Formats: sequence, C-alpha cells, structure tokens
Amino acid sequence: MSPGAGIASEIFWCDMANQICGVHAVFEALTAGTPPIERIYIGRETRSPKLQEVIDLARRRGVPLLREDRAVLDRLAPRASHQGIVASCGEYSYSSADVLFLSERPCIVVLDGVEDPHNLGAVIRTAEASHSSGVVVPERHSAPLSATVAKASAGALAHVPIVRAGNLVTFLDGLKEKGVWIVGVDAAGGQLWTEFDFNVPVALVFGGEHRGLRRLVREHCDAVVRLPMLGKVESLNVSVTAGIVLYEVLRQRKGGDKGYGDKRESS
Repeated sequence: MSPGAGIASEIFWCDMANQICGVHAVFEALTAGTPPIERIYIGRETRSPKLQEVIDLARRRGVPLLREDRAVLDRLAPRASHQGIVASCGEYSYSSADVLFLSERPCIVVLDGVEDPHNLGAVIRTAEASHSSGVVVPERHSAPLSATVAKASAGALAHVPIVRAGNLVTFLDGLKEKGVWIVGVDAAGGQLWTEFDFNVPVALVFGGEHRGLRRLVREHCDAVVRLPMLGKVESLNVSVTAGIVLYEVLRQRKGGDKGYGDKRESS
C-alpha cells in the first residue's frame, strides 16, 4: 500500500490516453513508475524548481528529455493546460490480486459496475488517501483506466493497485477463502455502516451508478451496511459513499475517536 502523496490540485492530465501533462502529474508518474514514461517534452522557456526535480528524476530513470518550442507542446496536448511539460507514456496496467494482501489486515475496495470514469477516479483518489489496499473492478461494466480516470484521481492512479476480476462473484469467494469479510454497501443494508466492526480483513463492495449492488453480488456478502438517507434523494454518489465508509474503517482501526494517526502508519 502506498501512503498518500498530497498531490497538488493543479495537476492536468491530457485528453489523449497515452500522455500526461503538468509538472506534478509527470513527477508522480515517474516516482511511482506507472504508467511507464517513454519520453518527456519540455518547453524551451519552462523553468521551475519542481521541473528541475522532474528533470533530475527522469535522468536517473533513463527517460529521454526533449526541449521543444511551446507550439510543439500545444500540438501534443491541444486541449490541456500542460504547464510546459508533456510526457509520452505507455498504458496503465492492472495488478495481480496478490498485491491486495501486502497488509495482514487488508481493506479492499470492490466496485460492482462503476462505469463513469469520473466516479472511478474519485473512488481511487479516496482509496489512496485512506490507505486502502487496492481497488477491484470487473472486466465488464467498468470504466477503463484512461486519462479521464487519472485526472479525476488527482494522480492517485499512479499509487493504487487496480485489480481486474473476470467474475466478481468468484473473486469474492476467493477473498472469503483468504479470511476476508465481504461487506456490501447498499441502501437496503441491514445495519448502519458504523455498527460493523472493521477491525478485520475486509472487502467493501460498492454498486454502480444506476443499479447499485447486483442481486448475486449482494447474496455473496457476509454483511450489507447502509448510510442513512434523511432527505428526499434516494442515494449518494458512489465516490461520496466510498469516502464515508472508508474513513469509518480508518477511524475504527486507529482507535475510534483518538485520531487517525500518521498517514504512513500501516492500517
């Protein structure tokens, strides 16, 4: 699990899937090693201390650096505020499920059909900030790992393992065999989210934007918890729901109301 990176809000990701724009975004990708950076284009007049960090790190990693006129960068990233730097990169790759068990008490985020890339990116951002073990998505009915997802994650996609499951129900059964409690989050849950004891290895399952948890997935959960909906709307955005529940897990594991502790401390 990677600690939170505190990535600045001025990160910009290009619309093109194989490009990253912005000093902080390129630096985070270089640091994490994902996606693999193939070459970096830098404006001839672009100068800053952070950019020099990028240059030094790229040289240590053996990544080619090319100085170009700003017009060249504008053509490479016509719809992005590139801040004078554009990186050409390979595609994001999915991780092996083994990476989810680097902690003795994992907290795994499972998404059952989240197809909006902005929602997927927002959930990944919260998963990284709350020190979760990783995010699991199904092969079908899930947004692909794209530049839009990366932008919505504010760079967290470079630090959070994303695992793709061929069959989500089978995957959940495999987690159970490893001693992981499967907890669904749904408006029809039998208990409040604060009533479950998260001091166990846990996989939190969140439904998609329109249908929530599928029936078969719900039936394979050990427990289903809910958030109270006291207003007139029936549900919250999946990324908001994930944030509330993930920070309850963190609160419980850090000793209830005693505070969350240092972000680098293992959960």
